[in-house]
Amino acid sequence: MKAAVYSRKSRFTGRGESTKNQIQLCMDYAQKHFNIDDYIVYEDEGFSGGCIDRPQYKKMIKDAQNKKFDILICYRLDRISRNISDFSDIIEILGNNSIGFVSIKEQFDTSTPMGRAMMYIASVFAQLERETIAERIRDNMHQLARSGRWLGGNTPTGYESESIVYTDSNMKEKKMYKLKSVKKDLDIVKILFDKYLEFQSLQKVETYCLQNNLKTKNDNDFHKNTIRMILTNPVYAKADIDLYNYFASIGSEISSDKEKFNGRYGCTAYNKRILKNNRFIKENDISNWIISVGKHKGIVSGKEWVRVQQLFSKNRHKFPGKGQSRKGTSHRVLLSGLLYCKDCGSFMRVAYGPKIKNTNYYYNYYECNLRFNSKRKRCANKRLNAAKVDSQVVDTIKTKLMPALLKNIGDMKKNIKNKNLQNQKINNKIMENRNAIDNLVRRLSTTNDEIADYILKEIHKLHKENKKLETKTPQNNTDLEEFNIAILHHSAIQLQEKINTADFEEKRNLIHSIVSKVEWDGENLDIRLFEY
Repeated sequence: MKAAVYSRKSRFTGRGESTKNQIQLCMDYAQKHFNIDDYIVYEDEGFSGGCIDRPQYKKMIKDAQNKKFDILICYRLDRISRNISDFSDIIEILGNNSIGFVSIKEQFDTSTPMGRAMMYIASVFAQLERETIAERIRDNMHQLARSGRWLGGNTPTGYESESIVYTDSNMKEKKMYKLKSVKKDLDIVKILFDKYLEFQSLQKVETYCLQNNLKTKNDNDFHKNTIRMILTNPVYAKADIDLYNYFASIGSEISSDKEKFNGRYGCTAYNKRILKNNRFIKENDISNWIISVGKHKGIVSGKEWVRVQQLFSKNRHKFPGKGQSRKGTSHRVLLSGLLYCKDCGSFMRVAYGPKIKNTNYYYNYYECNLRFNSKRKRCANKRLNAAKVDSQVVDTIKTKLMPALLKNIGDMKKNIKNKNLQNQKINNKIMENRNAIDNLVRRLSTTNDEIADYILKEIHKLHKENKKLETKTPQNNTDLEEFNIAILHHSAIQLQEKINTADFEEKRNLIHSIVSKVEWDGENLDIRLFEY
């Protein structure tokens, strides 16, 4: 049986329950109550129990998940954590991996019925704390929502953050922020709404933007995902009765009174994203949003905004759901993810052609994504027959690139060998000089002043020579170079041996292990291999 012992102390001191004392007490307890063959000790000193960002604590959690010990022993519960929720989390991890837990001070031992009962009580209190915190956060969100303020972060396209100074109930001056309109960007957002209502297709709106050179606030092209994010953001909607009725019908929480939805101001939505430790996890369901009337101007009526959402819902069946796939052909071509248009820099997407006679397969083509989306207005580069270009690339790799690559690998290995020899010679000379310096230093204590002056000059000369030699030592990490070249060599040999006999998926993986990028300029292909 292997036991883990964890100890922690907030400050570096040698008094009281030091980490060493904690470890010894835990080991003594283990010897009396368990048949322990070996110990793993995790020791954090100088770290607070209110934070789990401790090096040895994190290593212990990782080892627990890898089942490297059978029982965890600590001196006192707060050595693990002073936060009940964090403590509950580690108990859950230990339980999931069939690892026992003992706190010798509180006599918690999950190997006994009473110990398990106490752990259960602790987890109940942890759950209560989590629910209390969640309720407190939600109450705070409601309070913020009623104020209609902007809470910070990246402002939506068409708005910028503006500070407002106000006086609170205690007659103290405070600052809050609201959204201020940026007309030129809002004009583009209004076009996006109008065109989606006209075309009822994100693809067509994207094409319209590309053809008319409409840009985002960061001067990038609009793509479907960006357009979708804008069109589903209620910040652009006027807070009117249509918007109120929509959110009320889907169960969203509405913080502002109904009479405030008069169309004078725009809408704000809180709790749109699920966060954990201030990190984005996923988008929250719209029914969990907290809706309020903001302090900015909306640009589309509630009726228009709701109509856009209804169209999205209607068109959703056209897109593959979770676990489903499109009719896509990337699994039938070798260069997907590698092939780019040299004219505009866009990736080359895979497109269907006509069906191959008497088969269930289609002709596949590589086509510039910008050419496709802009209907040739922004890029007119030729498309490629996928089967032909795949065959051409494989043939070029086999007959031209591989021999050159293997020769280069041989040259790189010789170069590294020469570097290592050069390093060794320089290091040997440095050590020789250091030994000479040591000998001269020893002679200083037994010589007269006249000779001592000569010895000091020799020491200075050797020291100066070593400094110069150290600057000549190659700075490259030859171990890392050798490792990378070994990987490249292995991939090259694998490709050379298997390219003719490999099945499609293996052939695709072999090419992706050697080729970093392929560019098409309309006439020629430029194949680039990985470089180390």
